[in-house]
Amino acid sequence: MNKTCLECKGKGHKVISYKICESCHGTGVKSEVDIKKHVKGVSKSAAQRFDLDEEHEVPCSICKGKGEIEVTEKCESCAGKGEINQCKKCGVQIESGDYCKDCEVKNRVFILHPACDINDLELGADYKGKVTRVEDWGIFVSLSKKVFGLLRGRNLGCNVGDELFVKIIDIKRGKGEVDLSKSNIKGKYELVKLRKNIARTPIGEITSNYVKRPVRIVGEVIQIQQTSGPTIFTISDETSTTWAAAFDEPGIRVYPNINIGNIVEVLGEVNLHSGKIQIESESIEKLHGKESIQARRLIDEAIDKKAEPETTELMIESEILDKLRSRMHLAAKAIRRAIFDGRSILVRHHADADGICAGVAMEKAVIPLIRDINPGSDAEWHFFKRAPSKAPFYEIEDVVKDLSFALEDMERHGQKLPLIVLLDNGSTEEDILALMKAKIYDIEIVVIDHHYPGEVENERVVVDDYVDVHVNPYLVGGNSEITAGALAFEVAKMINPEIKDLVMHLPGIAAVGDHASSREAQSYIEIADSKGYSREDLEKIATCIDFEAFYLRFMNGRGIIDTILGIGNREKHAKLVEALYKESKKRVKNQLRAALPNLKTQKLPNGVIFNVLDVEKYAFKFTYPAPGKTTGYVHDTMVKKYGEENPIVTLSYGPDFGVIRATDAVNQMFGFNLNTIILKLVDEIPEAGIDGGGHECAGSLKFVEGLSKKVLGAFAEEVASLGK
Repeated sequence: MNKTCLECKGKGHKVISYKICESCHGTGVKSEVDIKKHVKGVSKSAAQRFDLDEEHEVPCSICKGKGEIEVTEKCESCAGKGEINQCKKCGVQIESGDYCKDCEVKNRVFILHPACDINDLELGADYKGKVTRVEDWGIFVSLSKKVFGLLRGRNLGCNVGDELFVKIIDIKRGKGEVDLSKSNIKGKYELVKLRKNIARTPIGEITSNYVKRPVRIVGEVIQIQQTSGPTIFTISDETSTTWAAAFDEPGIRVYPNINIGNIVEVLGEVNLHSGKIQIESESIEKLHGKESIQARRLIDEAIDKKAEPETTELMIESEILDKLRSRMHLAAKAIRRAIFDGRSILVRHHADADGICAGVAMEKAVIPLIRDINPGSDAEWHFFKRAPSKAPFYEIEDVVKDLSFALEDMERHGQKLPLIVLLDNGSTEEDILALMKAKIYDIEIVVIDHHYPGEVENERVVVDDYVDVHVNPYLVGGNSEITAGALAFEVAKMINPEIKDLVMHLPGIAAVGDHASSREAQSYIEIADSKGYSREDLEKIATCIDFEAFYLRFMNGRGIIDTILGIGNREKHAKLVEALYKESKKRVKNQLRAALPNLKTQKLPNGVIFNVLDVEKYAFKFTYPAPGKTTGYVHDTMVKKYGEENPIVTLSYGPDFGVIRATDAVNQMFGFNLNTIILKLVDEIPEAGIDGGGHECAGSLKFVEGLSKKVLGAFAEEVASLGK
């Protein structure tokens, strides 16, 4: 192996000293005599160019103008060649060849790759094998999973499991037989691993036509499942996803050194399992270095390209939505990328009509894509989960469950950590602790919300330090009147445009359920009307969703919720909505019959109509409607009585909580913002442990029970002190 000589830098000689140039006597320029000799015989005009003026001095041709010349000697290290020859193995300098005497190996013993077959054998070559069977007349030696040979003889002194070197003495390819003899290798030898030379096949090209054919795939391990039979590796490359089954002893994981996220090479035979393509692997090897880097780059580039949303068109015209378009595009891309990257998606949403509409829109967009790219029939249950949250923020109770299940799925089912998508929650300071906890495990988080996120600076709020993508109207000058259901629908449509017609009425339900009165909300209500849902229909559906959510609690109720929302059988939808709506109205009427006579109403000096109700004493417990909904119905009753153009505030309270509702007129006339008031109370009464928030005109309040009078009194004073 030739390398440049470091002693002489490839010159072949070394400088040992310098001496004065005898030609120019150290001046570095030609003497007058030299110049005249130089120009002798040339034309006069040419000679005039060599005038002895200092401006036309001619450099000495011997020392190149330096005034001194180098004294050199031949480099001893390379013998004047400028390069040296080194041993490929140990690096010692040698005269010729590739190896020094100590490293030179004349004997080579080959180790066959598990996928190698009889066609890969070379007559007369030596191989390393393992004894798999011993008979009186000889032993069978396995050279790979597909190749074994017979070493004839008696009393060979070998036992099953012994490793030995053998020589190929005969290959009968027609019969599939190989005759062996003991290797006569002595002294030094070199073990050489032979790989099966099969061209790589992209997973997306493997079809049923490949059944019983050997293939070689390279991809990322995205899931490992230990079954009672084989270990199942889910492999994904830049084109698609497939299974690779590794067989060994039942219940024992094969290839324990291979983990989720590794880039691997799989050699095996294509088969069908339950109608799906599966590769029965002969070998699975973890790749390193250039192969791994190149494969990962191809996969990342392909996933990034596939993750790009197909469309970014909006359903309605809206200045705020136009400003949010880039954020919604990022949210859609993050969710699509998680699907193609083999990560599960966990959707958390508020358990009301708005949050559930947002969650269902996302569910209908994501699940078809999961089904398309995953070979397992139950993939949608492994890779997608939708869970409601009782609070309008990401509670500690919720994140504890989510992290526990995610880490358990990673341990038991070999899944990657999920992408968390928070809908109709996730924007407020109350969310920060849960978000921070999820971020400790490097979980990616997408938030699509319309709750007040706090002070906005340069389109950023506090929670942006803990989430990866944040979609919220407040970030671009909007407010909560554009619902989370509408935002999630627009993102879902970017993820999977094919679901547009299926769920286009959901933003209208969300708008009615959240009492949104913006121009955007009205546009979505009109879209729902074009699909056959009048405003009365939307109100009924929203009421039924809230009613059913109360009893579902922490279950997502996928089938029931679909029926209520009109996704599926419209006949069942009509019957179920009618039954639920009738029952919910009955229970609301019963609740109002108890609550309204005990409602205290007064008109404050500033013109605010202030309503107060003790729901702990004057409302039914543990039944529908809950305190929050009860407050809403009481407030709606007072709005009908006094008119929504009037400033009306309704406060319902219990031992350690308060629920607040206010008309938009309070916000427009006084700049009322519940979140701002709560922050002020936190500073004024720190010992009360005040917490809460929500929209500007709707939310909740929590505090220490012993200080309830002080907290509620302070809140009432804040309402009374509102000025135009």
